[in-house]
Amino acid sequence: MTLFRYNFAARMKKKKKITITVDGYSSCGKSTFAKAIAAELGYLYIDSGAMYRAVTLHCLRRGKVSGGMADNASVVRLLPEISITFMFNRETGFNETVLNGENVEREIRDRAVSDNVSAVSTIPEVRTKLVELQRELGAGGGIVMDGRDIGTVVFPGAELKIFMTATPEVRARRRYLELLGKGLPADYAAVEKNINDRDRIDSSREMSPLRKADDAVVLDNSEMTPAEQMVWFKQIFKQKINES
Repeated sequence: MTLFRYNFAARMKKKKKITITVDGYSSCGKSTFAKAIAAELGYLYIDSGAMYRAVTLHCLRRGKVSGGMADNASVVRLLPEISITFMFNRETGFNETVLNGENVEREIRDRAVSDNVSAVSTIPEVRTKLVELQRELGAGGGIVMDGRDIGTVVFPGAELKIFMTATPEVRARRRYLELLGKGLPADYAAVEKNINDRDRIDSSREMSPLRKADDAVVLDNSEMTPAEQMVWFKQIFKQKINES
């Protein structure tokens, strides 16, 4: 297995570096999958969702969002003072989110942020600001970026687009176990409600709604292990590289 992985990575790194987008519903494992792809290919991984969470955290701290409702005008006024960058963690091998010079990777995963991020992300000015930043970070290819509208809005010309889905029950269970594993408070009923609410808000918002790009490949991982997902990806990736 190790030799196979080395041979695959070595062969693929000699190919042209492309842009890979991973969109889909919340708690489908998009970030975990995208990180694994980036590690396999030696690509840069960018978590677009973390950027929206960072903006939400800043707004929470300033009292401009609560209870799933945002003071849109106040949020827009805060945007110029928000700086989002990423810091590489040598221990984990991945980037972590930095908000105005502070590492907030743990804080942006809290339930308070999860409950309010959809309200903030629907604000057009927020999306415009972050899309511009995402495009800057991804210029030149050789990246894997996951989110809700990466293949449809941020990088519509990406060479490989993946749309992930899973049943709501599976996603709620995964998110619940993830929170417990991080030592964070978790209530299954609240997690399930958050999943369903985010699906509804993200899919129905006026600007950049969550939808599958016409040329995206669908991955339903309801019954798949991480290892099986990577086997699926390698087959799709080799096909795409050979076509380009």
